[in-house]
Amino acid sequence: MSAAPRDPVDFGAAVADVVRSIPSGRVMTYGDVAAVLGSRASRAVGKVMAHEGADLPWWRVVRSGGHPPVHHEARALEHYRVEGTPLVHGATAWRLDMRRARWSPDQGGRSGTATGGADAGRASRPDPGYDPTDPGFPTDPF
Repeated sequence: MSAAPRDPVDFGAAVADVVRSIPSGRVMTYGDVAAVLGSRASRAVGKVMAHEGADLPWWRVVRSGGHPPVHHEARALEHYRVEGTPLVHGATAWRLDMRRARWSPDQGGRSGTATGGADAGRASRPDPGYDPTDPGFPTDPF
């Protein structure tokens, strides 16, 4: 793993490069993006995304618990539906299925966690319970 760029401009550009590399239907946490850059600065990744993320696939960078970016839940959900990103549905809310949706650059297009969890190496499959056209699926659960 290379050291994190010390120049804030370089760090922002490096974050953007990592975010652009996340495949459709997959996600990374703010901490995962920082780790790829050899850093523990997940909040700095969040700051870059907040200020410069409009032209990036921002919905693919999420909180560690599988929740989308704060205040962008409804917009993110639209992207997750289009991309077929695995979701977990609760009684009143949803979140990303991190075990299946989490991605790391060293995995290519394979599923599993950034640390090579139990699903590492298995092909990602659509969630059989996920139907974005289901009228019972929450449109804005927050």
